[in-house]
Amino acid sequence: MNFDDYAKTWDTDERIGRAKIIADEISNSMGSCEDHSAMEFGCGTGLVSFNLFDKFKSIALVDSSRAMIDILNAKISRYGVSNVVPYHLDIISNKNSLNMTYDVIYNSMVLHHIHDTKAIIENFYHLLNKDGYLCIVDLDEEDGSFHKEYPEFDGHNGFNQNDLKYILISAGFKDIEANIFLSDEKIIDGKKIKYSFFMMKARK
Repeated sequence: MNFDDYAKTWDTDERIGRAKIIADEISNSMGSCEDHSAMEFGCGTGLVSFNLFDKFKSIALVDSSRAMIDILNAKISRYGVSNVVPYHLDIISNKNSLNMTYDVIYNSMVLHHIHDTKAIIENFYHLLNKDGYLCIVDLDEEDGSFHKEYPEFDGHNGFNQNDLKYILISAGFKDIEANIFLSDEKIIDGKKIKYSFFMMKARK
């Protein structure tokens, strides 16, 4: 999917509301992180991180879409948020481009767009400080209905949580926890489609 094409209309009421729920789940899971540095991978227009910027010492917001980052920059300027720094980067193809490490890395509804799940998780491992945490929020495995209205979508139809845990363990992560925290439904071609989101947390 070319997210530049969706940037201007990305911030719908539905996505704004869902981002608040996701941010609350991340925050509640992590506890006190005021002295921690964080990175959001695939930040988009910053919907999740704008609910978390006061929870961390600093947040690096990384996205490969220039249009998303442009909107994010405008928001940062408008609201005067000083501890978030946007990066227009593709860390999939250039994993050392940040030259930094973080205490927490989180991503929301991004991993299913990445073809090589194993490679990006290994990248996250190297970008984390010792004992740092990775938080993945994504879609439970489904039959492809969730993205049916996006014919150009070529990612994963959600994830089997056990398969994803195995990838994390293989990359070196430990203390892996997972839970489904949100279930919802939408209408696709006149049919009611149910789906659920999980959060998986792991420690380096």
